[in-house]
Amino acid sequence: MKWIVAAFVVFALFMGALVFISLREDVNLVSENYYAEELKHQDKIDQQNNANQLAEQPQLSFVDNAIKVSFPYFSSIEKGQLHVLRPSNNLLDQTFELSAMEGDSQLFELKVWEKGLYRVSLTWTMEGKEYYFEKLMVL
Repeated sequence: MKWIVAAFVVFALFMGALVFISLREDVNLVSENYYAEELKHQDKIDQQNNANQLAEQPQLSFVDNAIKVSFPYFSSIEKGQLHVLRPSNNLLDQTFELSAMEGDSQLFELKVWEKGLYRVSLTWTMEGKEYYFEKLMVL
């Protein structure tokens, strides 16, 4: 009888320790609003399809500690954003505003960066349509 009680006590202590450890663990989500963004997934697919129908896609590249966006339609952009996400460290995530301008490239300086994988996405509105382009990049 006492072995059964001892087994239950040890099991309860073990479960309590697991709960304590799991509550102290830091969980980094891809986004703070992950679930709300996931509900808008079909909108993102439609925006990607719009971008795929363009004659020329945006070109993204790293230049020193900046991201260069080359796109021939910059003069037609009504509004837009460039999102630079670091999946392993959300403290390195950055967002930049796109603006209509003459020329075909813009440079966005990364304030804080480190070598590794980045998910760079571009969202913009042009002629009343919304567009989305994404690229995985390694710095």
